[in-house]
Amino acid sequence: MQLYCFGESGNAYKAALTMTLADVEWEPVFVDFFNGETRRPEFLALNPMGEVPVLVDGDTVLSQSGVIQDYISSKTGRLGGRSAAERREVLRWVFWDNHKMSSQCGTARFLQNFLPEDKRPSEVIEWLQGRLCAAFRTLDTQLDGRSWLVGDGPTIADLACCGYLFYPEPFGFDRADWPRIDAWLDRISALPGWKHPYDMMPGSPADRA
Repeated sequence: MQLYCFGESGNAYKAALTMTLADVEWEPVFVDFFNGETRRPEFLALNPMGEVPVLVDGDTVLSQSGVIQDYISSKTGRLGGRSAAERREVLRWVFWDNHKMSSQCGTARFLQNFLPEDKRPSEVIEWLQGRLCAAFRTLDTQLDGRSWLVGDGPTIADLACCGYLFYPEPFGFDRADWPRIDAWLDRISALPGWKHPYDMMPGSPADRA
């Protein structure tokens, strides 16, 4: 399998981490997002949405991290919950993350770290961080008395919701403010095969420094 990705992408990290922890053989294909590769005709022919990640598995081409995670989970029988009811709950958290948390994390992080300082919209960033605080409270509440978001082991729900939370750039999340989330992230990073996003995929801010 090939995953079109770059290290700074939290959504690509969700897919990469899912494949790694599901023990799937895959290779990264670097996408030069910051030099406009996702807007070029060659990439748009692969994914008309102009986004990463994109998974290529033979004749199967998939985009959107949640779809890729579900595909890997279904194909391997791993990380998807232990019953139909658990699987529905897993997907509920994947969809929640895509709508309520990762979209805000990704946008706030990009605006706060990857735009020139004089072009960073402080009011927009502040608004996004308010939304994120509400999302972190929801996640924190779910982890009260639990090791994992669904069931008694890690699932793609955990790997979706953690996608942006291992990145070092500031965007309104401090692990010290959320002890239950902090402990949960420690459990995820202790899983065999886990790697930091900048170690798992090519590309990092240091490469552009």
